[in-house]
Amino acid sequence: MGHLLVIESWVGSMSRLLPRAIREGGHEFTFVTRDLHHYLRAAPADGPHPLLAARNILTVDTNDPDTLLPHLERLHAVLGFDGVLSSCDYYLPVVARVAERLGLPGPAADAVEGACRKDLTRRLLADAAVPGPRYAVCADPAEAADAARGIGYPLVVKPVDLCAGMLVREVGNERELADACRALTDFPVNARGQDRAPVLLLEELLTGPEVSVETVSCRGATHVVGVTDKSIGGAPAFIETGHMFPAALAPADTAAAVDTATAAVKALGLDDVVCHTEIKLTPYGPRVVEVNPRPAGNRITELVRHVTGVDLAAAAVDVALGRTPDLTAHLTGVRSAAIAFLLPDTAGTLTAIEGADALKDRPDVRELTLAESGRTVRPAASNNEYLGHVMTVDTEGDGARAAAEHLVATLRPCYERSPAVSA
Repeated sequence: MGHLLVIESWVGSMSRLLPRAIREGGHEFTFVTRDLHHYLRAAPADGPHPLLAARNILTVDTNDPDTLLPHLERLHAVLGFDGVLSSCDYYLPVVARVAERLGLPGPAADAVEGACRKDLTRRLLADAAVPGPRYAVCADPAEAADAARGIGYPLVVKPVDLCAGMLVREVGNERELADACRALTDFPVNARGQDRAPVLLLEELLTGPEVSVETVSCRGATHVVGVTDKSIGGAPAFIETGHMFPAALAPADTAAAVDTATAAVKALGLDDVVCHTEIKLTPYGPRVVEVNPRPAGNRITELVRHVTGVDLAAAAVDVALGRTPDLTAHLTGVRSAAIAFLLPDTAGTLTAIEGADALKDRPDVRELTLAESGRTVRPAASNNEYLGHVMTVDTEGDGARAAAEHLVATLRPCYERSPAVSA
């Protein structure tokens, strides 16, 4: 049995998958946070809070490495941690630094930093000749305007250190570029109270299908678990509206995506880590969108598990403990699994979601999760604003995506519109 140090987790897609993997692996964990109330605002509706399973819950400033690292070093001498991990993107770099400080397994801290900072990723991949978009890293809107003329419109403006598609925008002219830059400047601190890097990333707009490659790197070898496809909507934002595993691709496209993703993982120096690498299959070949040094979000890990039996959350626990995960796929009776997300399209208060009763007993529906009435909503601008999802499986072929998209389209959100909208 291993004792894991878990730093700032329990939200998002991994909120149940990670504690399940820790528990089913026979392990225990100590949880460290700067703000316990962040996790107590919304208790699970159908089960105990995952933090109730913690051996210890400790409070320390996780945003200040100079305080956190020596504090955890002292705790390690008493509690004896065997591994450290997080499911929150904003804490992956400090988790890697903790592992190095305590002599625990994990990826190199500079490699994780290079993957989590999108500007560093671009530079490192370009130096290694791993294909990506043309890009520019800009210090201010004036420099961005000059760079945009070199890249050409339309292009994409990104923050270098946010997740879930927050403030990523397609812009088609100088006015839209200025608006996008202003939105980033007006958001100086992320959701975890960390100061953001004051730089702007401009990228060539890539066209073509988008996929992700799910990999596990361990002791110098990278194992490809599979390729997931995705649908994107919400222009000018880039909102993930659905996924299917395995991706319905021609073998040559699958091979090209895999080769590009594994080259990116190697170029960044990532090892002993689960990765989720997003790839755009452009008319000119695959291009790396980003490399995430953690398991995929948005329930992709569950799609993979339904089809292959491979549990990527458990793999993340294993590599954090320095163990070789079991990545052997086996027949599950499922040929494809997909998820489709329900997005709000107006501002107001959610009063109901009609149509759910017709989906609950369908044999192809594995998950139906919907927001409760009373929630204040606005038109979705990132992956943080879903109203719910439908997950389906197909035991015959690659029809899971079509089924999920059809079923989510039958759901009808009802709103009490805000006065500004109804006027």
